[in-house]
Amino acid sequence: MSNSVTPIYLDNAATTPIDPLVWQEMQPYFENFTANPSSIHSHGRQAKVAVERARKSIATLLNASPSEIFFTSGGTEADNTVIQSAVLYGGVKTIITSPLEHHAVLHTAEAWLKLGLVELKLVQLLPDGSIDLADLERLLQENPHALVSLMHGNNEIGNLLDLNVVGALCEQYGAIFHSDTVQTMGHYRHDMSQLPVHFIVGAAHKFHGPKGIGFLYAKAGAKFYPLLHGGAQERNQRGGTENVYGAIGLAKALSMAYEEMDAHEAYIKGLKAYFIEGLKNAFPNVEFNGKSGDVENSLYTVLNVRFPQVVDGDMLLFQLDIEKISASGGSACSSGTSVGSHVLSALNPNATGAAVRFSFSKNNTQSEIDRVLEVLKKLIPAS
Repeated sequence: MSNSVTPIYLDNAATTPIDPLVWQEMQPYFENFTANPSSIHSHGRQAKVAVERARKSIATLLNASPSEIFFTSGGTEADNTVIQSAVLYGGVKTIITSPLEHHAVLHTAEAWLKLGLVELKLVQLLPDGSIDLADLERLLQENPHALVSLMHGNNEIGNLLDLNVVGALCEQYGAIFHSDTVQTMGHYRHDMSQLPVHFIVGAAHKFHGPKGIGFLYAKAGAKFYPLLHGGAQERNQRGGTENVYGAIGLAKALSMAYEEMDAHEAYIKGLKAYFIEGLKNAFPNVEFNGKSGDVENSLYTVLNVRFPQVVDGDMLLFQLDIEKISASGGSACSSGTSVGSHVLSALNPNATGAAVRFSFSKNNTQSEIDRVLEVLKKLIPAS
């Protein structure tokens, strides 16, 4: 392989590159408007106005009130805030979640379980990894007033959750509904005036914004208590000096995502469908984990591929990396120091072969997909 080969980045579910226009929007606040927004002098007021303008922009896009938007360091902090608040202050004695959740939710719930403060109930899954809604209703019947935490779009297998259906069930049984929307924010529209969800979250770096900034949406009347105590920032709900340029970058990135969403969805779906067809032609026994192979009914940015004939998934990822192709992996089992994907283990613990997650963005091209297919054909036996 020539050193002149251009690297191909297909790990956008992990993080996306910042858009140059987002950086351009942020740059003045690194250089010229550097005051603390909590300061009452003119420089501080300038910074405060910028933060509040960003908050209003995000709220407008979500059809929410600015008072419902709270800036955080990212999705993990936002998820932790909701769960801790529900357990310590909200009277919640049971958390209902799934074995497929992001660790920001699953490990947090497990931590409160270990402290003996809650019971943890895991909803059953259907064979394709979808949430068993009948089992969810059973759990809600047995545990009313629980906290239900179920993600909107799964970061590994691309399964989507119907927020309206789950929200209606939670409303029926008096449960609090929190959804980790990190993977879908900026890729799908969220109309919070219509969605029956108490809390959702976002992280700017998942839609071409900066790392280290996110937000928590808390529906009016849905109380939560601070995870971080300190100053009176974020209306006394999150201590710490505001990340001014981060908030500006988040608002700009989300605004661009909404403006371009339909075009980007159509374009990325086309890339994904093209890749699926190429994989099927090259590897007749290829499989797709969860619903990720269903272009129209899964998270369009994620494709989780299983190659049954590959024994060592880590080696495949290493070989792809050598070829300057970045993707991520996970297998249904663990061996040695390599810890497999908890999502794939829960979905199909007996599966064999290597699983690779390819995740796409607006920056990827069909020629990149062609090169990935050629490299895979070189690395993997056809059957």
